[in-house]
Parts: sequence; structure tokens; C-alpha cells
Amino acid sequence: MKSVRIDGVVLLDKPSGMSSQGAVTAVKRALNADKAGHTGTLDPMATGLLPICLGEATKYSQDLLDADKTYIAQVQFGQCTDTGDAEGLVTQEFPLPIFADEAALRLALDALLPGFTGPISQVPPMYSALKRDGKPLYEYARAGVELERAAREITIHAIRWTKIQWPEATLEVSCSKGTYIRVLAEDLGKTLGCGAHLVGLRRTEVGHLNLEQSFTIENIQQGLQESSSYILPVDALLQTLPHLTIDEQQAKRLGLGQRVPLSIPSIEALVRIYRATAAPHNFIGTADWRSGVLHPKRLISQTS
Repeated sequence: MKSVRIDGVVLLDKPSGMSSQGAVTAVKRALNADKAGHTGTLDPMATGLLPICLGEATKYSQDLLDADKTYIAQVQFGQCTDTGDAEGLVTQEFPLPIFADEAALRLALDALLPGFTGPISQVPPMYSALKRDGKPLYEYARAGVELERAAREITIHAIRWTKIQWPEATLEVSCSKGTYIRVLAEDLGKTLGCGAHLVGLRRTEVGHLNLEQSFTIENIQQGLQESSSYILPVDALLQTLPHLTIDEQQAKRLGLGQRVPLSIPSIEALVRIYRATAAPHNFIGTADWRSGVLHPKRLISQTS
């Protein structure tokens, strides 16, 4: 069957064991879409929210790649693995600290968190897709080669323990782009002095999108609902940008890549990037407002 143009966003609840690219391929095939991509990888072990862009929505995938994320992470104390998670081989085992009671345990774990809140430095793991000389780090790691990695600045916006069943504990973490939760688990273990690794990870939020809006791959493949019901509009990715409605003539000029003179109230002019729609609700793309002129930024194709 010939694939068709579908423009929009599917919020997938990715299952464990499936790569992000595998998830994209599965959704693309299930919906018979001609073009698809994701907004940032989720480890095969991890589950949860993976926004998948179809058609013209792929132009805006970078906007979510840069967005903050929220995760539920299960951390196992007492062991380190070569990958930082449960898929790796155990490389070190440590005696677990002994606590007088549950209150003392909770106090010790809570005391870890201020050091992992706000702007912090994090060294990317060897088992990652970051590249060195054109080759991903995980390829070096699999060959037994350890390379020097520079620490990177990330931000942990919020972090808290939601459940403790020692020696395992569950975290909810809201963080900036580029944060490795595996490394966070390892660093928490180092600070406590007994090592740790990640045994479960579920992403619940990407920017303003959340897991409650998502669908499983089985739902989509089995076609339990009309395929369109799984697809959000293209500008679902851009709901945090201010909305600007322009008339049809201005929309036509903008669509041709031309600049459009436009007066915007000064209170809104502080924000330069806008979601532009032609009256009443046809999404055109994003535009940059500077000095009384609207400049086209990323526009969607209006032809089918």
C-alpha cells in the first residue's frame, strides 16, 4: 500500500526493549505515513513518553529536543554496572550502609538530594550516542576503550524520592535537556558510598506534553480507534509559544517567505517567536518578530 502524507504528532508510550527509531518505524508503518521522526531518544530499557513527529511536524522536532523532561527512575544501591543500568554487567559490589530505622534511611537519602538540585556538572557515560571522531561512544565502550569525557552543565529543576524499598528507591526527576538519569543514579550511589545503578526508567513529561495523552503501540497497530484520533496537530509541539493570528494576505506573503510589517502590543513584543496562524485557525509556522516586522522562521508546506 502506498504511504500517505500525514502531518501531526503521535504521543507514544514506548515499551521497554524497543529502540526509539524502532518505535518511529512501528508508528509510521501502522499509520501508513510517508515521513516520521522522533524528538529525542529514549533508551531501549526505558518506557514512557516518546513524541513522534509525522510529515511537516518533523520541522519542529528540535523544539522538543531542547525541552525539559520528567522521569520516574528506579535506583538500585549496592552495585555498579558497566552501562550504569540493569542491561550492563555488574562491575562492583559494595556493602550497604546500615540504618537504625526507616526514618534514618529516609533522612540519609533525602540528604543526598540538595547536592543534585539546580545547576550541576555531569560527565556523559561511555555507553551513549555522543560521538568522538564520527563514532558513537558506545562503540568504543563495547571495544573496551575508555575515553576522557568533559563534564557538561545540566539543571535538575526538581528531584524527590517517591518510594523506598531498600536497597531500591524510586525518584521523580525534572531536568534540562542532556541529563543522563543513569549517571544521576551512579552519582547518588557514589555520594552515599555504596554505588548504584538504574533498574527502571519511565519518562512522564516532555516539555508541556505528558504521558496521560499517550497511546501504546498495540493500540495504534490494532486500530482500535480511527487513526486520526491518535494524531495531534502539528502545532501541538509549540503550545508554549505565544499565538499570533494574521489575515489571509499576510499569511500568503509569509508563506512565500516574505517579511510582513506588523504592529504587536509592546507587552507581547518582548517574546519574539510566534506560532502564526491564518484566520481563523490554519497553522502556518513560526515567525520571528523584530522591530515591527514579522520574519518567517519555519513554515509548513500548505500543499498535500
